[in-house]
Amino acid sequence: MRTTGRIVTLCLLLALSLSVTAVQPEMTILRIGTGGAGGTYYPIGVLVAKAISNPPGSRLCSEKGDCGVPGLLAIAQSSNGSVSNVLAIKENKLESGFVQSDVAYWAYTGTGIFREKEPITSLRAITSLYPESIHLVARKGAGIRSVRDLEGKRVSLGEPGSGTLIDATIVLRAYGLDKNDIQAEYIKPSLASKRLQQNQLDAFFIVAGYPALAVSSLAEESGAVLIPIDGLEADRLAQEQRFFSRWTIPAGTYPGVGSIATLNVDAQWVISSTQSEELIYQITNALWNGKCRKLLNNGHAKGRAITLSSALDGIAIPLHPGAERFYREAGMMEYSN
Repeated sequence: MRTTGRIVTLCLLLALSLSVTAVQPEMTILRIGTGGAGGTYYPIGVLVAKAISNPPGSRLCSEKGDCGVPGLLAIAQSSNGSVSNVLAIKENKLESGFVQSDVAYWAYTGTGIFREKEPITSLRAITSLYPESIHLVARKGAGIRSVRDLEGKRVSLGEPGSGTLIDATIVLRAYGLDKNDIQAEYIKPSLASKRLQQNQLDAFFIVAGYPALAVSSLAEESGAVLIPIDGLEADRLAQEQRFFSRWTIPAGTYPGVGSIATLNVDAQWVISSTQSEELIYQITNALWNGKCRKLLNNGHAKGRAITLSSALDGIAIPLHPGAERFYREAGMMEYSN
């Protein structure tokens, strides 16, 4: 009888184990291409990845656990930036990525810097994140007070594959310069910041939501000068390139730096159309829940600028059907007949 009881108990335990295993969701991995560690994409990507993840074995939101998508493990992956992320999504090397609004539009339409390439028509948007500002950072004592003063100077335009490199080139041209008029380098902002501090570089561009770590650390350690991007040239750029808008980086954003006029673009989270509607619907839902709100508010200064009310701002490519479904249910889009 004891043996029979033990067998029955073991069978019950095995059945219970199998039933628990059966309800465990399969793990889905979603990589988010971000940017260099010295910018804003990477730390924001880490926050977003944490907010939407709830891998197998984690407590559910209803059990006071993570409020992400059951079974999902999202990973923020450092990369060269916008262009690199778009190409990686096209080549199935990434599932999603953070991309500047101008780069996303050019890639989808096969225009701008993508005019000699096939349009990436599989590109879809999940949300607009926050405005990004063009920073032109100069070394103190380099004699740089305007964009035109970059002539003959050692300047990093951003690394290959970055949106920074594209926008820096556009800005230079607007002020009558090109890469042949400067001693151009193409490196990450974090490295550019170190070289500036070591007097091996005179200036560098970085397009990021402020405060950008590469600029903050430089300002704290040795001081930095932000160069304005303003005047008729900036006005003309904002009129001709609709993804640009005039902006001012507030005084005090960086230690010892006053308010600076510049140009903005929007950061967007994009993904391939091949991802399932249900998955992206759940991801979008998780992104805008209350727990994610707390993470964004407390995790990075730019996190507060990521809001549901601005989720559709500046998006010029199609929404992913899963994201579109969420925004329609939220009353942010009209249903078509």
